[in-house]
Amino acid sequence: MSHASTGLRCAVGAVVSAVLLASGCTAQGAKADRGSESGGTGETGAAGKPAATQGSGDEDDPAPAPAPTVEADPAKVPRTKAEARKLIGQVIAGPELFGPGARRASPHESDPDTWSVLDESCVWQREPLPARVLATLTRHFVRAADEGRGPVTMTATVTVHPRTEDAAWEQAGMLEEALGCSEQTLSEGRKLSGLFSNASVWGEAGNNYAEDSLFEMGTCSGTAGGGSYPYQYQQATFGPVVVSMSACASEGWDAQELLRAVNGPVPRMLLRAESRIGRPAEGTGTKTGPAGSAGPGTAGDTPTGAATEGM
Repeated sequence: MSHASTGLRCAVGAVVSAVLLASGCTAQGAKADRGSESGGTGETGAAGKPAATQGSGDEDDPAPAPAPTVEADPAKVPRTKAEARKLIGQVIAGPELFGPGARRASPHESDPDTWSVLDESCVWQREPLPARVLATLTRHFVRAADEGRGPVTMTATVTVHPRTEDAAWEQAGMLEEALGCSEQTLSEGRKLSGLFSNASVWGEAGNNYAEDSLFEMGTCSGTAGGGSYPYQYQQATFGPVVVSMSACASEGWDAQELLRAVNGPVPRMLLRAESRIGRPAEGTGTKTGPAGSAGPGTAGDTPTGAATEGM
C-alpha cells in the first residue's frame, strides 16, 4: 500500500473520530454550498477556533500531535484568478469521491463569479466574489436511492484566497453565522436546523490531517419540504485553500451511516491541494503530508478523478 493510501485512511479515520466528538458540542454555525462574508471577533482564536475551547496551558493538557510536515509553498500558491481557477479544477471532487451511486446533479456547478452569503434574514444568497477571494466553485451531486434508503444530495466546494489569513477568516466566520440564525434556509428553499459544530486546529480533537478543520451535524428538510433528515458539513484548510462538502440525507439514513458514506471527499481534496502547492515544512526533511499523504511528485500528481479514486 502506498504512503498516500495509508495516509488517506488515517485522515478519514480522523474525520470520523472528530465528527463523532462534535455530537456533544453546542450549535455554532452552518455552511452548505456557501462562503462566509463575516469575519472573526475577539471571541475566536487565530485559526477560527473559539477561544473558550483552545488549550488552557495546564500541565494536564494532552500533548499536541506532531506539526504538519507539508506547508503551502508561496512560490506555488495562485496569485491570479486564472491560476486559482486552474487549481480548483485540479482539486475539487467529482462523483467518484462520494462513493457508489453518486452522479452529477443538475445544475452541476455554481456560477464561479459568485459565492453564497448568509443574509440578515438567515437565507443563503449568491453574491459577487469579494476581493479576499480569488476564485471558488461548488459542484452538486446526488447519491441514488438504494437498499431501502432514499437519495442523498451533496456538494463539494473549493475556494482559493489570496492569503492564508483570508482562509482562516472564512473558518472563523462559519462559527459565527449561527449566533444570529438558529435556522437557516438554503438557496433552493430547504432548511437547516439543530446544528452543532466542532472546530479543531492541528493536533486537537483527533485532527491529524488538516491545519484547521470544522465539522457540523444537524438536520435538513427534504427537497419537497418534507421531514427532517441527517445533515453533515465538513470544511478544512491548506494554506489559502478552503475545501468543504455537505450532505443532506433522506428517508432510511441515520447520522452515523451518512458520516461513513461521505467522509472521504474533504481529506482527498486536501491531498490534491497538498500535492500541487505544498512543500516539506522547514526542519522535517520529508515529503509526507499532514495525514502521511504523498508530497509533490507522488500519487497526488495523478489527474483529478483518476488514480486518486483508489486512495
